[in-house]
Amino acid sequence: MDNDQYIKNMQALFASEFAFYLKAANFHWNVEGSDFYEYHLIFERIYTEVYESIDTFAEELRSLKSYAPASLGLLNTLSTVVGQDQVPPPIAMAQELLLDSDNIAELFRQGFDLAEQMGDHGFSNFLADRQDAHKKHSWMLRSTLK
Repeated sequence: MDNDQYIKNMQALFASEFAFYLKAANFHWNVEGSDFYEYHLIFERIYTEVYESIDTFAEELRSLKSYAPASLGLLNTLSTVVGQDQVPPPIAMAQELLLDSDNIAELFRQGFDLAEQMGDHGFSNFLADRQDAHKKHSWMLRSTLK
């Protein structure tokens, strides 16, 4: 893989992570119903954890002599996470975040493999940590849905 393609893959992964953060925050802000507090808290825990990784991720992209995608249009174009314009019921919110989190965990696994192929071991460590974080988010969401 050439460096340009590697960077494009990492930018798409960044955009997907940012879109996931925004979706989790959206669900946190707008959830309602009899289980409001439970869902409100889990969505907050997830979006807070993901948000804390965004700056480091952007800086990793900058270390590749690349720019971090930062416009809503570019983030939307690059992301594999589809935004949610509606306010679904809490269970549907959790199910949607679970699917997205599982998919992003897989994207981070693939990103790790690419970083290793490129000999970018520091970045691959970051990507492995992000994969683990999403696996934990998925576990928590899956357990909440039982």
